Amino acid sequence: MNATAPVILAVFLLTTGAAHFAVPAYFRSLVPSWIGPAPLLVAATGVAEIAVGALILAPVTRGAGAWAAALLISAYLASHLDAVRHATPGHARVLLRPWAVAARLVVNLGYIGWAVAVALSAR
Repeated sequence: MNATAPVILAVFLLTTGAAHFAVPAYFRSLVPSWIGPAPLLVAATGVAEIAVGALILAPVTRGAGAWAAALLISAYLASHLDAVRHATPGHARVLLRPWAVAARLVVNLGYIGWAVAVALSAR
């Protein structure tokens, strides 16, 4: 694996984690009501992404951090799969249109694959 892939993954997670606090309304809009209180979940996942990103940056904890990233991003699939229930063509929220829901799922599966690849290369 390219030596920069883990660093880019870490920076991506650190940036996204920080974004949970910079633009929380966007992330709250992704949390289905049945999962729990959106403000708490957005803050907790923001902290988790920052912590996981930091773990990936350090070579000694890179493997554990990358596996944690794969698990964390996998947990987000609940939100994206919930969006399938609400997806309708022409929905007022672009992220709930069928093509956008499909794109969200594919992108997140790509992120999971990226994290797993980093974890496997950290051995």
